[in-house]
Amino acid sequence: MSTFKRFFKDTIIYGIAAVLPKAINVLLVRLHTSSLTTSEYSVNTSFYVWAAYFNILLTYGMETAFFRFFNSEKEKGKVVSTAFISILTTSIVALIGLQLFSDAIATFLGFSKPLYFSLLVWISILDTLIVIPFAYLRVKGLSKNYTLFRVLNIGIYAFFNLFFLWYLPKNFYSLPNILESIYQPNFKEGYIFIANLIASAVTFLCVLPLIIKFDFSFDKFLFKKMIRYAWPILIAGLAYTTNENLDKLLLEDWLGKDIMGAYAGAYKIGVIMSLFIMAFRLGAEPFFFNQADKKNAKTSYAIILKWFVIIGVVFVVSIVAYIDFIASIFLGSDEYFMALSIVPIILIANLFLGIYNNLSIWYKLTDKTRFGMYISVIGAVITIAMLFILIPKIGFIGAAWATVTAYGSMLLISYLLGRKFYPVPYDIKRISLYLLLCIGISSISFMHFKGAFLINTAFIISLIGLIAFLEQKELRRFIK
Repeated sequence: MSTFKRFFKDTIIYGIAAVLPKAINVLLVRLHTSSLTTSEYSVNTSFYVWAAYFNILLTYGMETAFFRFFNSEKEKGKVVSTAFISILTTSIVALIGLQLFSDAIATFLGFSKPLYFSLLVWISILDTLIVIPFAYLRVKGLSKNYTLFRVLNIGIYAFFNLFFLWYLPKNFYSLPNILESIYQPNFKEGYIFIANLIASAVTFLCVLPLIIKFDFSFDKFLFKKMIRYAWPILIAGLAYTTNENLDKLLLEDWLGKDIMGAYAGAYKIGVIMSLFIMAFRLGAEPFFFNQADKKNAKTSYAIILKWFVIIGVVFVVSIVAYIDFIASIFLGSDEYFMALSIVPIILIANLFLGIYNNLSIWYKLTDKTRFGMYISVIGAVITIAMLFILIPKIGFIGAAWATVTAYGSMLLISYLLGRKFYPVPYDIKRISLYLLLCIGISSISFMHFKGAFLINTAFIISLIGLIAFLEQKELRRFIK
């Protein structure tokens, strides 16, 4: 079990890099929802929806292609330099084009202030330029360096959020003249974006010494192979971003900024599950590729998925069990509580997404990444169709149901295709049992025992006890 111990050790280290920034972002929800009205919070949400699209477009699947070819090519230095030069070139072209037509694009995307769009462009470019250096740190096993940079990034972002949204407003009348003349109380959401820009700039400067050490040689033949591998991932990424974010854009247009802001605030609680998923993915992705040529690789993948589901199920049930308490911590204003009913649904949706990410290893290892594109596009089509059908009929809750349906469908399609092209002996019976228990317990807890601390605690203890009983043999092997 030494392989698994190493895997879980890396996952813990990467977990700090993934979970801590996400956790701090979740904690900042309280600051944001206390400082911003639901309408202002919708502006903040829209900004980061477009940031997600820009991130996918500017990286165009090159990060995953980097992992794939770094582990298969003999001249690994060429993989690093080719990937980075590709990203650098397209980033410079994008920066020039977006700045030349910034006013027109900002208006088209619905930005009320052109300055916000300019901030978005610079943040996106800086974040794109660190993708390959960060991927290099991960693939070389330099997890501590990677974690240090990630923690530094979120630390700077959090500091300036507190400075702009808490310290300055609280001490406005006692500020030095220079700060009082610069600070604008009505620019609240804008300061969040400025904090992000500062954090992104500092992080880029931190990895710049590593970038300088890259061997700047561009292999056209290698680039063609990488881009053929990467472009389906680009399409899949756009489809995934649509699954995650289109609901917010449509809610703003159809139901107004206040409803969208409340929905987005409650949604932040639902994606607490993404903390676990992100940590797991950062450790799992390099591990999956490194284990691909091992004799027992498929058995390892099966065991990892089952335990991902087990831990995920406990996460979901625990959050739903204490939803009132958690909401009171993270949501700073009662106007956000109106959308709390979406949380259990979004938690299940994110669990489905995490399972899909694990299942997707079959098309990444067999170089059939186009299937990832097909599946994600199908998910996006389901999302769009259900949003247009459900939101007009049942309001914002329809957006949550669209998300869980899309991810559930993607999970099922990927599993069925994986059985044909790269069969892995997943313990489907046990995984299905845990998912049914998760959905059942969460539904009963939220609908009938919301706020009942003792009963919900009993649910969690019973679930963990059942899992320990069913998995006792494997647990003993892990402990040894």
